[in-house]
Amino acid sequence: MNLFKTKRKVLYLILILLLIPNILLGGINIFVRKSSEKHIFNEQSINVLEDGSYDAILILGSGIRNNYPTPILKERLDTGIYLYENDIAPKIIMSGDHGQEYYDEVNIMKEYAIEKGVPSEDIFMDHAGFSTYESMYRAQYIFGVQKLVVVSQKYHLYRAVYIGKNLGMDVVGANATKTIMGGHRARLTREVFAQGKDFFKVILRPEPTFLGEKISLDESGDITNDK
Repeated sequence: MNLFKTKRKVLYLILILLLIPNILLGGINIFVRKSSEKHIFNEQSINVLEDGSYDAILILGSGIRNNYPTPILKERLDTGIYLYENDIAPKIIMSGDHGQEYYDEVNIMKEYAIEKGVPSEDIFMDHAGFSTYESMYRAQYIFGVQKLVVVSQKYHLYRAVYIGKNLGMDVVGANATKTIMGGHRARLTREVFAQGKDFFKVILRPEPTFLGEKISLDESGDITNDK
């Protein structure tokens, strides 16, 4: 009988130990979403943004295939270009992964925007945007951004806006979601854990993989070509 009670206590203890991290993670997710949701807007409601009052539009990378943006990235690019065309900000920063010679998100992103009519000199490239945290950090530290419109899908914007605000920027998020694409549930699951990770990152403030020289948005975006 005592052995049975001991086993039951051990099982209860194991259950509690398993529940604590999940409760903590759930609490963080709720906090991040609640902190950010009032700062996220759709294309249709950009009238709430003051024209030209932002330093830049930051478009976060999301993969390329056969030297062309993935459907998710294309949504982000189209939204960012729309904001630029409506004079929400005078510059666009393309932030993505260019860590390898044969994988280059940011040049593909810039080429797409140029084809849509955005002048090359108004497009800056962040070649070391290896994560959402690093993209937001570098937007402030490298490009000197204080007021920012960040573009992504809504599920991702909660985290991006939260990071930016906790790094000290005035940030709003532009929701690029047009359609719910395949793999959405998997992305939502990954985002739960990513929010937990970046919640602690903005507290600890680790430096990104690369920093480098500061770049002024008053210059031509072409100074970031192939850097």
